[in-house]
Formats: sequence, C-alpha cells, structure tokens
Amino acid sequence: MSFTLFADARLALARDSLAGLSTGDALGERYAPPAPAVVPGDDVLGAWTGPSGVTDPGAGILPPAPWSWTDDTEMACSVVAELAAAGTIDRDRLAFAERCDARRGYGAGAMLILRLIRSGTPWPVAAASAFDGQGSCGNGAAMRVGPLGAYFADSTARAAAQARASAEVTHAHPEGTAGAVAVAVAAALAARARLDGHRPAPARLLAGVAAVVDAGTEVHRGVHTAVGLLGRPLSRVVAALGNGARVTAQDTVAFTLWVAATHLDDYPAAIRTCVRAGGDVDTTAAIAGAVVAAYTGVGTPGGVPDAWLAAREPLPAWLP
Repeated sequence: MSFTLFADARLALARDSLAGLSTGDALGERYAPPAPAVVPGDDVLGAWTGPSGVTDPGAGILPPAPWSWTDDTEMACSVVAELAAAGTIDRDRLAFAERCDARRGYGAGAMLILRLIRSGTPWPVAAASAFDGQGSCGNGAAMRVGPLGAYFADSTARAAAQARASAEVTHAHPEGTAGAVAVAVAAALAARARLDGHRPAPARLLAGVAAVVDAGTEVHRGVHTAVGLLGRPLSRVVAALGNGARVTAQDTVAFTLWVAATHLDDYPAAIRTCVRAGGDVDTTAAIAGAVVAAYTGVGTPGGVPDAWLAAREPLPAWLP
C-alpha cells in the first residue's frame, strides 16, 4: 500500500532516528579504544557482557554522564537541518563544512575535504580529490544518513536517491555512496514497518536493502552475506563482515545492518551488540541505532531509553 507522509510526520520519524543515532554514537564513543578505565569492583563491561546475567545495560553500570557525541552526530544534524529547511538535499547548501568542529573526531581525510570546501573549492572537486583521486570509501556517509532514510519512509527509491546526494558531497567512491544508500534504505524500511505496525523478518529487511544497493559493490555483497549469517554467533559475523575497524563502508555497513535486522525491536540489545563487537564502536552504534530507533522510537518498550537520551550531550543549538 502506498502512502504519502506530511512534513511534520517525516520530521518526527527523522528525529527519532537521530535520537537513536546520537545516543548510540555518544555511548559507543565511551567504549571505543582506548577503553574507559575500570575501577576494580565496578565491572563496567560486565553490565554489558559479563557472566552476571545482566542483559539490559540500563539495569547495569553505564558510563557517567554526559556522553559526548562525535562527528557522526554533528553531520547527521546537518542532514536533518537541511531536510527541515527544504525537504530535500541540496548538495551545494549542505553545511558540513560550515558546521565542522575538528574536536568532534573527524578523520584526516574528511577534514581535508571539508577544509577544501570551506576555502571555496567546489564540492565535486574536493570529494574527487580524496585518496589520490579515488574518492573516499569511508563509513562517514553511512554514519550520518539514517535519519534521512526515516524521513523518506514512504519511498525507498527517494530515500536511495537523496542518500546518494548527501553522500556525494564528501564520498565520491562508489563504495562510500553505496554504504549511505544501504543505511538510508534500511532506515526507510524500518520506519515504514513502524507505521504499518508489523516488524519485517530480518532476512526480508536485508533483502529489501540489497535490492536497492548498486550490484557489484562490496557493500552489496556484504548485505547478501549478512542474510546467511542471521542467527550466527557474533564472533563469526565480525570475522565475515568486519566491525568498522578499517573505517570503510565495506567493513562497517553490512555488519551494522545485520545488527539492526537482528535487534530491530530492541535498541539496547543493538547497541550492546555493537559494543561487544569492538572496532569503530561509536559509528557502528550510530548506524545501527539510527535504523533501530526509526522502528522503535524513543522511550517505548525496546526503544531508546529515556535515561540514555538524558545522559547524551544535548544536540547543537542550531538544529531546528
């Protein structure tokens, strides 16, 4: 059944996804290497994975607040601000460069591209110049795009096209763009399922993503591989798909979508899985969190816990 969303409903879905993205980013950052110090007797990681049987991080020990977010959230906020202002992505206006705070943990390649854009270099030239003219295949375009997918819950085709536009500003490599498309379509399908009141089977969700992502890319192959890994142990999944340790779309996106498909109705479990997997934890938790929150919402059973959201650093004042 086709339907059309009004602007306020689109933004509500995007904001829930952004809450999941930013909370996962901020909490995941606390567990990213170097790991936070553990005071003897506190068993901080035991609250996530220890033998005590605790399965809900909210019932265990969490890092002290506030949880500061990273570049993942800052760039996602720019995407949401652009959608709130125009309802579409204008690549010339997308303000990653103007709102870039180097203290948020941007990678060296991203900083180079954004500095070029800020200095007046056209974004197509700046993006294409990265990595000896290959363009970036990093996971940066994927980490920020979940809320965009939720915004376009009524059209996976439009979610894919808009995700591609948002990615091309900084990620000219086909893999970087494919990663953004995959995450956006997953978030669109998750938000659509929320509106329909029916959770899709994990394999169906991943198949829906694979149907839209450019065939021939490693991201596409990874999503197909993820289907065959549903129900498998986490260690085997990480060995096959990666955990973001290489900071590329290829070793990040398929894993995060496996997490989201597996735990689509349980946000804390999705974030806990990203933490247990290690690697680029803030980014994997941001991507998986954005997709899952598009389905669960905030403060609902299985959704982003209110206490976690309260512990997260407030979002930028410039966000509408």
